[in-house]
Amino acid sequence: MFIRILPTLCLFILLIQSSYSQVRDQYVSTQGKTIATRFTPPTGFERLTTQAGSFANYLQNLPLKHHGSIVKYYNGSTKQNANVYIGVVDMEIGTQDLQQCADAVMRLRAEHLYQQKKYADIHFHFTNGDNVLYTQYAEGYRASVKGNKVIWTKKAKKDYSYSTFRQYMDLVFMYAGTLSLSKELQTVPSVQNIQIGDVFIKGGSPGHAVIVVDMAQNKKTGEKVFLLAQSYMPAQETQILRNPTDSEMSPWYNTNFAGDLITPEWTFEPNQLKRF
Repeated sequence: MFIRILPTLCLFILLIQSSYSQVRDQYVSTQGKTIATRFTPPTGFERLTTQAGSFANYLQNLPLKHHGSIVKYYNGSTKQNANVYIGVVDMEIGTQDLQQCADAVMRLRAEHLYQQKKYADIHFHFTNGDNVLYTQYAEGYRASVKGNKVIWTKKAKKDYSYSTFRQYMDLVFMYAGTLSLSKELQTVPSVQNIQIGDVFIKGGSPGHAVIVVDMAQNKKTGEKVFLLAQSYMPAQETQILRNPTDSEMSPWYNTNFAGDLITPEWTFEPNQLKRF
């Protein structure tokens, strides 16, 4: 009798899982190739319009790998827990274990500024507090790190090419992290003031950071929802997160969350929202 019931039970479980997946993925347009075209706002909400050339607009238009892509680590292996994410940003991360959580946030910020040719605005702090300028690196200066001191020496020709930019970013990834990034960002007084490009960040070891990559608003109620992206440890492709606490809203998060913000791999306090 048990043997006869088992196939029916398995079919029932599969149907439940399939139905749950459909609910979770109802705001996904599988053919969309960017964040703005892949994810549709919840019913009653409208995506925020952003200015061309802005960081917010850049994030909304991040290219995505095809729907169903698996997140890869820096060494080519794959992330096993696919329930964490619902989309994968189409951007190389190098072959070293460098571009982790805070690094991915800094990478997105720097990529936007580089595209806008705002080279002087590209700078990040090492954990020791030193402000590391991209222009200094592009002018040919290279860092020598000895203990807690950084010495810059002219060793190369002036070069503002993308390959040199990526070398600079790898240097930043090596000596910066959540602790340094959290110190240079400005605290956002209230989650209700959230903007695209803001960062939920906990500095330290361990620490974590996720970035707001899109938002939508209900014009009648003023209610806001947002999408989050992250990298993690070990270094891995940037991913669009699911909402583990609300499968019907996922991947969108509501600003009216009670208590802490719970994401698939980290929990943040509301006062940990910061801005460039």
